[in-house]
Amino acid sequence: MREGMIPAILGTAVAATGATLLKRNPAAGYGILGFGLAHIVLGAIDLFEHR
Repeated sequence: MREGMIPAILGTAVAATGATLLKRNPAAGYGILGFGLAHIVLGAIDLFEHR
């Protein structure tokens, strides 16, 4: 498995969880969504860096 794929996949799952929490608890939802998006970005950087 390519380096950076695991953080990108986990970031997608965390971002989806944060998006579903936005209606119930917006503060926590945005925090979790941001955390997931950061992992997606860092995973994408690793994927492009280690071609």
